[in-house]
Amino acid sequence: MSVYEYIIKTLEKRKMHFTLIDPAKQTPEDAGNLAFELQSIGTDAIMVGGSTNITTDLMDETIKNIKLRSKLPVIIFPNGVQSISRYADAIYFMSMLNSNDRDFIIGNQARGALIIKRLGIEAISMGYIVVEPGMTVGRVGKAILVKRENTADAVGYALAAQLLGMRLVYLEAGSGAPQPVPYEMVRAVKKEISIPLIVGGGIREKNSACELINSGADIIVTGTLIEKYTDYRERLKQIISCVRGRGDGVENP
Repeated sequence: MSVYEYIIKTLEKRKMHFTLIDPAKQTPEDAGNLAFELQSIGTDAIMVGGSTNITTDLMDETIKNIKLRSKLPVIIFPNGVQSISRYADAIYFMSMLNSNDRDFIIGNQARGALIIKRLGIEAISMGYIVVEPGMTVGRVGKAILVKRENTADAVGYALAAQLLGMRLVYLEAGSGAPQPVPYEMVRAVKKEISIPLIVGGGIREKNSACELINSGADIIVTGTLIEKYTDYRERLKQIISCVRGRGDGVENP
């Protein structure tokens, strides 16, 4: 079963939680140990990537250690060609739709396409939309940030992604954002698209996760949480409980 098929089949039963591991934030060995722990807590997949300080060697070693310690699918969350690793199960073939830089819209993708094909990595096309405040990814990606009150722009980008044939949409507030993507924006986007909606950035506790799920998010992504909070295990358990339908106000789909 491909990673995309795994996602779709799981979403037919329930919502999902993915964890983002930044290779630059710990050793590859520590990343492997963390993946083992995350699997036991209940995350559904591991995304590997970051906005800065990423090399192919670091991606390779990190992913090899993650796969050594866990059976979870490993998906590359790329910031450029240097993020491509032959050891991953899949890669988001993503376009930052609201970037002001051609490289983030199609340039990096054109440079990496043949490498991905020759390595045989599953490519999952995705429309990536950066919402205010955007944080580091917004700055590095030269995003024309979608304003938090501008649901029309978010809907337009998301629907355009679907009509272009992309298989996922990702609304991103930015790693470490003080707040997640507005719930009203998530609700408006989900109303207009029929492909899975991923939401990440600024999700630190179960109430936010529950609200995002109730608003229409199909997949919740957390990353900074495991880097910044000593009580991340308990926080993650509560978030995943909400996502999987055992939290307050959320029922199984």
